[in-house]
Amino acid sequence: MSLFKRKNKPEPVAGEKQGQLQVLKDAFGLTRKHKPIAFLWMMLSFATVLCVGIIIGTSLDHPVYFTLISLPLAILVAFFIFTRQANTAAFLSIQDQMGAGASVLMAIRKGFTTTPAVNVSRNQDMVHRSVGRAGIVLVGEGTPAVRSLLQDERRKMERFVPGVALTEVIVGELSGQVPLRKLQGHLKKLPKKLSKDQVREVRNRLKAVGGLSMPIPKGPMAMNRNAKIPKR
Repeated sequence: MSLFKRKNKPEPVAGEKQGQLQVLKDAFGLTRKHKPIAFLWMMLSFATVLCVGIIIGTSLDHPVYFTLISLPLAILVAFFIFTRQANTAAFLSIQDQMGAGASVLMAIRKGFTTTPAVNVSRNQDMVHRSVGRAGIVLVGEGTPAVRSLLQDERRKMERFVPGVALTEVIVGELSGQVPLRKLQGHLKKLPKKLSKDQVREVRNRLKAVGGLSMPIPKGPMAMNRNAKIPKR
């Protein structure tokens, strides 16, 4: 039985490696399309770290030793810059698409459960609902008229789950709005007002409210597979 298990072990590992390579390939292509200057910054950072290591090693009469140390460090710094630029490119790729805010919210893997498009207008303004330790967060995206949708959804929440903390957020670049790239961080910084048991109770109550079926823009950001889009 143990031999049988060993023979079946390489299959998921190989599949996992292929999946990681595909994600890296997608991120590379997306970065090249939306942030081509990122590769210039990568090369500059790699060369800078490597040169500094060689200079320090030469001054200390250990050029080979410090070169061997600075080489993996230079690769690590270049890869760090690539991940940051790829993340920015991912947001740029979905910024103008319908449901971009829902895509970002559903990429939060821990702490919030998001129901997209709980309220939608004819001109495609929409409100998404996220539930977590911060309470209920209503996120609106679209034109300035989305404020009326937020008010309608707030009244609905006050009727279904009275007394629960409500926070309204509008996605955008104007004053008082939260940029799409900062949306996840903004939600994670909200003060915690509910216990885990209270969060579970609020989620159960809101299951009956549901939301609307809507397309979510695809991108390299990892979607939360446990989050489901409820349909009426």
